[in-house]
Amino acid sequence: MKVGLFVPCYVDMFHPQTGIATLELLERLGLSVEYPLEQTCCGQPMTNTGCSREAADTEALFVRNFAKYDVIVTPSGSCTNQVRNNLTAIEQTEAVRHVRTHTYELVEFLHDVLKVESFPWAAFPHKVALHNNCNTLRNLRIASMSERRETPFSKPRALLEKVRGIEFVELARPDECCGFGGTFSVFEEGVSSKMGADKVRDQLRSGADYVTSSDSSCMMHQEGCARRMNANMKYIHIAEILNGAAA
Repeated sequence: MKVGLFVPCYVDMFHPQTGIATLELLERLGLSVEYPLEQTCCGQPMTNTGCSREAADTEALFVRNFAKYDVIVTPSGSCTNQVRNNLTAIEQTEAVRHVRTHTYELVEFLHDVLKVESFPWAAFPHKVALHNNCNTLRNLRIASMSERRETPFSKPRALLEKVRGIEFVELARPDECCGFGGTFSVFEEGVSSKMGADKVRDQLRSGADYVTSSDSSCMMHQEGCARRMNANMKYIHIAEILNGAAA
């Protein structure tokens, strides 16, 4: 299986350690991974702002970079959702359809495709709260949603349960939006900040040492809110934990 690694632009700029951990983790699992050097953005910011047609050139570049791979893996559920469900500004050629149907968020790739049974190198002896990005939760179905009143499940937790020493704590409102929403946090700054502060307070009440997620974008927003609140809360991407980060 030949894997193309897509590292989202915000991860590349603000959390490069997440991209590195994703690469190392996939290689630990015996995969052949390449990082196309010409990759840029998947077009999500334009789509979020209602300018989907303006994303055409970005989408075309994404397809040119990744069409040759068996699968494309990225440590971002929101970017996965963009590629899988919103890559529509360009003609839907065979290459485009291949990229859209073979792009996976890291957790679903490990859980659903590789079906990884263990991470023997990983230990994380801390209290951890899980945050699921809205796109990842509701569009990729990475975990159950409270509003659907369905049997609870969580793919991130199923993977993290294979890490030695980890202790899970529960949030009072586990699938409530944190207020990031990409460009929403820019044009609705006040609402976004209040939602982020509410999320941080919930995390503090849970007793967590760390919050983990498969989306750095939400954690970037939450971490910024926590710093402004002088809250002692730490954030780490799930890829880093599964790759053996000792924190």
